[in-house]
Amino acid sequence: MTTIHLALSGLSCGHCVKSVQKILNNIEGVEHAEVTLTQATVQGDVDPEILIAAIKAEEFGAELQENQSPKAKLLSEQSHEIVEPDPVIVEHSADQVSLLLTGLNCAACVLKVQKALQAVPNVQAARVNLAEQTALVFGNPLPQALVAAVEQAGYGAEVIEDEQLRREKQQVQVQAEIQQRKRQAGVALIVGFGLMFWGLLSGEMFVTEDNRAFWLIAGIVTFITMIYAGGHFYQRAWKSLLNKNFTMDSLVALGTGVAWLYSFTIVLQPNWFPEGLRHLYFEASTMIIGLINLGKMLEAKAKQRSSKALERLLDLTPTMARVIESDGERELPLQQVIQGMKLRLQTGDRVSVDGQITQGSVWVDESMLTGEPLAVQKHLGESVSAGTLVTDGTAIIVAQEVGRNTRLANIIKLVRQAQSSKPQIGQLADKVASVFVPVVIMIALISAIIWYFVNPAYTLVTFTTVLIIACPCALGLATPMSIIAGIGRAAELGILVRDADALQKAANVDTIVFDKTGTLTKGEPKVTALFPFNGYAETEVTKIAASLEQHANHPLAKAILDCAAEKQIPLQDVTAFHTLKGLGVKAKLSDQSVLLGNITLLQQEQIDTQFAQEIAHAEQAKGATVVYLAIEQQLAALFVIRDPLREDSSTALQRLHQQGYQVIMLTGDQEKTAQAVAKEVNIDRVIAGALPEGKAQAIQRLQQQGHNVLMVGDGINDAPALAQANVGTAMGGGTDIAIETAELTLMRHSIHSVVDALALSKGTLKNMKQNLFGAFVYNSLGIPIAAGVLYPFWGILLNPMFAGVAMALSSITVATNANRLLRFKP
Repeated sequence: MTTIHLALSGLSCGHCVKSVQKILNNIEGVEHAEVTLTQATVQGDVDPEILIAAIKAEEFGAELQENQSPKAKLLSEQSHEIVEPDPVIVEHSADQVSLLLTGLNCAACVLKVQKALQAVPNVQAARVNLAEQTALVFGNPLPQALVAAVEQAGYGAEVIEDEQLRREKQQVQVQAEIQQRKRQAGVALIVGFGLMFWGLLSGEMFVTEDNRAFWLIAGIVTFITMIYAGGHFYQRAWKSLLNKNFTMDSLVALGTGVAWLYSFTIVLQPNWFPEGLRHLYFEASTMIIGLINLGKMLEAKAKQRSSKALERLLDLTPTMARVIESDGERELPLQQVIQGMKLRLQTGDRVSVDGQITQGSVWVDESMLTGEPLAVQKHLGESVSAGTLVTDGTAIIVAQEVGRNTRLANIIKLVRQAQSSKPQIGQLADKVASVFVPVVIMIALISAIIWYFVNPAYTLVTFTTVLIIACPCALGLATPMSIIAGIGRAAELGILVRDADALQKAANVDTIVFDKTGTLTKGEPKVTALFPFNGYAETEVTKIAASLEQHANHPLAKAILDCAAEKQIPLQDVTAFHTLKGLGVKAKLSDQSVLLGNITLLQQEQIDTQFAQEIAHAEQAKGATVVYLAIEQQLAALFVIRDPLREDSSTALQRLHQQGYQVIMLTGDQEKTAQAVAKEVNIDRVIAGALPEGKAQAIQRLQQQGHNVLMVGDGINDAPALAQANVGTAMGGGTDIAIETAELTLMRHSIHSVVDALALSKGTLKNMKQNLFGAFVYNSLGIPIAAGVLYPFWGILLNPMFAGVAMALSSITVATNANRLLRFKP
């Protein structure tokens, strides 16, 4: 299946969009088509010329958009000449297909489905989540082939393209499972308790000539109960056997099935067995099935709670939008809203799309997206995001991104992708799960053989108990439950996690490296002082400097341009413009040679700056950045630029110090300026004057010294360092390339988010270790005890029903422990 992008023309309204979309979806070979006023995206196996011809037949324009190979160029080439830079294009991930699964019960099921999916042609990778009953497949496979592969492995699957639809279906599926398990558990437990009480009242669970008829009826009732309440175990166990695979269902089916078959054989042919071996286990079979179903019901409820954080994000998107049309306003379903439409926002509205304000102003609560507790005022020309809440005011916006392309939709997609990932620590559970069930069956058989010779009366008890107490479910849930809860909680705190491995790596970090501009500081530099020299006037040097900076892309350039704009100084065109990386810029203006940059640039050009150094050093000692302007090899002015620190930088860094982290500032700024800022916020170490590739090398040196490094940055020049760090962390307001390179993204513009992310990473890793330790200890102790190792010493031998209770409780304990992360407070 390929993706085709078409540029459209002539579409003027929602009706046009619907018409073109309907045409495209009706063409043979088209799997899915999305249409806006200006573009169509078509997935399927079809000739683009057929699509174009069909659109043109309806008197609309269409042409094929050539897709460039995506790559990101991180501006690492050093040149003293300006060239037209390649556009920075973010590397896109492979196409993804989401599947909603049914029938998965344990870690062995996960491995089986994952293996089946990865065997499908064009699949790059597959992630299967037991807790969510979902799969995320990367690559470009045929969705039908994925479904067929899962079904062939013995499970159910359905392709889900819309996140809201997935949610609705998943909720229906979970509720149906809870109700079904509740009914099955109730029936099985009633029958089981009834048989158990009969045995207690009659004083015997053995077959005699007097009670044989009763036990025959009881055996038939038990069989019917097992089919009704436990049929799903037997069906899935049979499918697993056909696929040469063993799962939790295999253990339950084998244990309860053998117990019933043994008991019913005694009822039919009691003379085949010595009197001491005529004990019946009908009640054990039904009680075990009832207890496991009860545990599965409680486990499903716990899983629901673990997904609440993501569900709350989904709830942020309204289903309707107030659209302004030529004949007035009307409410439209969100699915019908397209780019370019005008929408009205009023107090109390949830914003339904990403848009730009064209009229009015509003106060917007962005807390669920960024974690910022206070509402932010949005004015004419500013952007609003889908999912945010209008707390006051009214405005008209034009829709820029809708549906799955909004910022909120991308956050949800990232969260779900991260929740489906698996950290390195989870690979141990996978390795154990791959051999767990066969090993348990072998242990059960060996224990039964040993007991047959030691005390035959306990042969079936130990065999059944070993099978039932073993719990691959707890192993399978240990990691994904913690990941779902931890990453969901991170999203609520305004921290986006790219994958689960980032959490594990962040938990092991010992050194935090911060960029200065835009990270520790607000990224809003302003010219606070100007010192002209050699007879130049302030207006003249400002005009010249701003004329050069209009071609630059740097925060300091913006400060000088803003200074010129405030003074209403007109700019001039320059020629022979060159960017001198890490130094500044140079150009020709009115046939004069002009330089603008740092002290190193002027020193390289052998321009005398000695007479201005006292002023420069004084300003740098206060934390300011000094920019030098030279005209015709003569110093013309010093621009003093300050970028105020974020209000919370000092307190956040204090929290990091208290927790034992080494804090380093890595900046391209001048040494004296960097040291002044570092002193103000108590930073341990400063690395100044670093070029982009120098930043990456600095991180590498720290790693070579044995440090695990987390780097926090926001700009293009930070991207190499973010990629080099053990954990790259981007501020949410940073550039796309910085965010794409990073493993953590902080939606809240606060350094406290870094501290919160580290605390949550440690909490999540600790929770995973607790779950895995509990699952391993439970099975390591439970299986030998079930096999009867305590009997020779204290006469302790577990009843199969207690094994069923223990098995159910192990999974519930794992799920409940993971859900503690939902209440995590940094």
